[in-house]
Amino acid sequence: MYKSSFINFLKYEKLYSAHTITAYDTEVQSYLDFLEAEGMPFEEVDYKFCRYYFATMKEKGKTATSVNRAISVLKSYYKYLQRESLSTSNPVHLIKALKVGKKLPVVVEKEKMTVLLEQMEDMEDSFENSRDFIIVELLFGTGIRLAELLEIKERDIDFFNKKILILGKRNKLRFVPMYSTLIHELKQYLEKKKESKLQNNSEHLIVTKEGKKAYPKLVYRVVNKYLSMITSQQKRSPHILRHSFATSLLDNGADLNAIKELLGHAGLSATQIYTHNSVERLKNIYKQAHPKA
Repeated sequence: MYKSSFINFLKYEKLYSAHTITAYDTEVQSYLDFLEAEGMPFEEVDYKFCRYYFATMKEKGKTATSVNRAISVLKSYYKYLQRESLSTSNPVHLIKALKVGKKLPVVVEKEKMTVLLEQMEDMEDSFENSRDFIIVELLFGTGIRLAELLEIKERDIDFFNKKILILGKRNKLRFVPMYSTLIHELKQYLEKKKESKLQNNSEHLIVTKEGKKAYPKLVYRVVNKYLSMITSQQKRSPHILRHSFATSLLDNGADLNAIKELLGHAGLSATQIYTHNSVERLKNIYKQAHPKA
């Protein structure tokens, strides 16, 4: 019911990312499919029926996080419908999110990352190895998101002022600084990219061996491959490197507001999760090192 106009609203007015829009689309469609299966007219849905829908999700094994995401999406959906005078009520409005235990971000210790990057520097001199090295170095060295990495173009790199222009969520632009070794490595990579004379010479920084713009699965594969060399933890995604970047900065005394700006967070609450992570790490170190702990 009016799903297409809602999705267009998210895309063109809210400027949500493609990934977020897909998630919203899936949640709304699942809800509409449920209404159809239950023979419930859209106009007759009330608070009790919505509670029944979310309870059914829980019974089917959905986690509290998944149910809460559905609640959030449908609240936004009905809020939009009310704004456009397409619905007279919001039956999800009073439904509260389920309690979820706090999950600390999974990180890779900076000492292990330092060892990995040193090993990668010594790899066979080839375009693909150079690209893979830059992928890992950029994700860990700047804390940018996977989607942001894929959108970097060569012209976005300002070698003179040592910074990179990043296109973040909702098309917000920000600069992230580069350290001297990263600048040197980027120059080497761009030279290698030029020498390779790729058939499709994309303007994007990270490209495939054919020269086309890189895609998410490629980056996932690269990160998983190299992180598996230094850690046995199950989570080895590009986002782990973002968490590791933020935690390393906080452990070394960086200001939380500065970390917020570097990560491109809209509010400080999203950044504060790393303070909990840092405290837990300190507790573990204390327990291991103190004779009376």
